Amino acid sequence: MSEEADGGPALFHLVRFWSRRWAGRASEELTGELRHVQHILVVEAAHTNARADGQAPEPPTVGTVAHQLGLDHSGASRMVKDAVEAGYLARDTSERDRRRASLRLTDSGHALLDGARQWQRRAFEELTASWDERDRRQFATYLRRLADDLGAP
Repeated sequence: MSEEADGGPALFHLVRFWSRRWAGRASEELTGELRHVQHILVVEAAHTNARADGQAPEPPTVGTVAHQLGLDHSGASRMVKDAVEAGYLARDTSERDRRRASLRLTDSGHALLDGARQWQRRAFEELTASWDERDRRQFATYLRRLADDLGAP
């Protein structure tokens, strides 16, 4: 395989590059503080509750956040607690199982999510600014396809 067609290393180079940069920059722009990166991550993860089978989504839980972020339950629980204290999430008693807590985004959480999505779109536009529109749309289509295949939001 030619180096040009070898997408694996290119993909992981991008992941490494952006995992260290995007969240901090987005957090600083959206909240004014670098330390709120985890709030963006938790809000995005809690928002991810779509069901592949087409049934109504279940309210997200700490387990949802743990799964989406690749964390253990206790780590996700601490991050959720911080996001609740910051006003981005609210904890409710699950209607299906009174022993469990379900999560929902507050108005501030929705605003943070909307801001994060706008920032992500702006970053994509800036990164591909020199590309022609057809290439940008095709790349966006492939990225969405990859995310869908992986079950990402």
